[in-house]
Amino acid sequence: MTRLGAIALGVAAVAAVTAPFLLKSFGIYLISMWAVLSVAAIGLNLTLGYAGQISLAQGAFVGIGAYCVALLVPLGLPYPVAFAGAGLLCFAVSWLLGYPALRVQHHYLAFVTLAFTTLVFLVMRNEEWLTNGIYGINAIPRPAFFGWSTGRPLNFYFFSLGALVVIAAAIWWMLRSPWGRAFVALRENPIRALSLGVDTRRYTLIAFALGAGLGGLSGALYAPLVQFIEPNSFALGLSLNLLLMVIVGGSGHFFGPFVGALIAVLLPEWTRNLVAGYYLILYAGLVMVMMAFRPTGIMGLVDSTRKAAGAAASRRRAGRAPSDGAAATAAAPTAAPTVAP
Repeated sequence: MTRLGAIALGVAAVAAVTAPFLLKSFGIYLISMWAVLSVAAIGLNLTLGYAGQISLAQGAFVGIGAYCVALLVPLGLPYPVAFAGAGLLCFAVSWLLGYPALRVQHHYLAFVTLAFTTLVFLVMRNEEWLTNGIYGINAIPRPAFFGWSTGRPLNFYFFSLGALVVIAAAIWWMLRSPWGRAFVALRENPIRALSLGVDTRRYTLIAFALGAGLGGLSGALYAPLVQFIEPNSFALGLSLNLLLMVIVGGSGHFFGPFVGALIAVLLPEWTRNLVAGYYLILYAGLVMVMMAFRPTGIMGLVDSTRKAAGAAASRRRAGRAPSDGAAATAAAPTAAPTVAP
């Protein structure tokens, strides 16, 4: 990480800690939603940005994780156990789904995951004995740890932020391990990765399952945040919104999901205050303009700007070197001619 990147990360960390003290309850709810959805976007970034596979099922895995917590915690199961169970359940379901689904690639895989999202939505809506159908599940309790309750909005925000930091640190470590390098090789050139001995099918399946597991953990945070869940919350629209977060933030960049989630959660509210009746049109227009001119996303723009600045600095240094050498040559005294006797 560069010095400028470390400074930017420090400023973002200070802003994340101090911002809720300057906001009202709805503002704290919005930044809590940013933290929760960032977890799901990080998972989708593993699948899309690092393994190079398009998934439209991330919203469905968020829903599975949310219903897992909403159903298990009222039965007396501790929240940490339900939280871990949500992630493991989504990991297992995606692993089973991955065997047939990953026989196809790219947009074909998108259609398979789209069908899975539809199936999950129908189960949530129609199996009332399990999910309470269209009436949903309300009064989902927020967890407490050693006497510290997350019932207040500020407390739950810091709980969500802490979970996000721990998960992000784990993914940061993993991406710098041999697994992460295999994911990048798989995305850049699957044929070359296969020729180098990388089991492309296995690593693609791992990336898909890990991404889905993070979606389940996001759902486990989402349920106590909103305290009411119903099937429409986890329809295709959520998967598309998460896909938008990854692409706008910068697919394949570690900090892309954080930036994309911030834009997707906060920008609609900012535009709502500017133009109340047309905020969705303005929001969609801004996103389309950015994608038309910067398809690599916000972090891609930052990366290309940094590289251009570095290249310009290198050219300036290279341009000064000949002139400095020429000046030194001109300044050196010339030797006196030798006169033969």
